[in-house]
Amino acid sequence: QVQLVESGGGLVQAGGSLTLSCAASGSIISIGTMAWYRQAPGKQRELVASITSGGNTNYADSVKGRFTISRDNAKRLLFLQMNSLKPEDTANYYCNANVRPGSGYYGSPYWGKGTLVTVSS
Repeated sequence: QVQLVESGGGLVQAGGSLTLSCAASGSIISIGTMAWYRQAPGKQRELVASITSGGNTNYADSVKGRFTISRDNAKRLLFLQMNSLKPEDTANYYCNANVRPGSGYYGSPYWGKGTLVTVSS
């Protein structure tokens, strides 16, 4: 019923920029906090940035000043603007959201399947 689909990943040179998008679709009543996570090969998944339904944001220290998370509540979209990319940013980026589906009252976490970002030097 509820799906999160990421897009925008690709290959970029160090110092370049990419914008990731996450589209929430299906029968949805409301969406709470949304977040971007990433996981590099051989490493654990880590929180990159989060944003509440009211627009309050939080960033991992490693991306502060370079990444910007935003959302369009009306369109049910989540974005991650990534600037000054570094090779260490290379990872699969996953969209996460707390979603209240149309089939129920309580919200629960949903995950996208990820989009690959590769930063070359």
